[in-house]
Amino acid sequence: MEYINYILIGILVYLLLKRLIPTKGIRHIATDQLKKELKETKNKQFIDVRSPGEFKGNHIRGFKNLPLHQLSQKATTLDKDNEVVVICQSGMRSQKACSQLKKLGFKNITNVKGGVSAWRP
Repeated sequence: MEYINYILIGILVYLLLKRLIPTKGIRHIATDQLKKELKETKNKQFIDVRSPGEFKGNHIRGFKNLPLHQLSQKATTLDKDNEVVVICQSGMRSQKACSQLKKLGFKNITNVKGGVSAWRP
């Protein structure tokens, strides 16, 4: 019975680490770097994975709203050959979106750390 406790703790630790450790092949930038990236928009796609209500309330100019729960279906509207820059409110949903895009075959993916919460125009 004691072994079951160790196994459960191990599984919980694994799941927690998997969620927190960034996915390989995804670039991470801070919002100050994003300001530079927004000026160099050639061959870049900027997507905001927050809900439509959050996006409508406050968003960064140049970003297109593709909610996380619709990303798999609407990823076909994105060009796999161009870089995809992903943002959300705090960076958690965008990290998940980046992982989804990676699984869908996108190779040039950037996550904005801190999200819109860290954005200062």
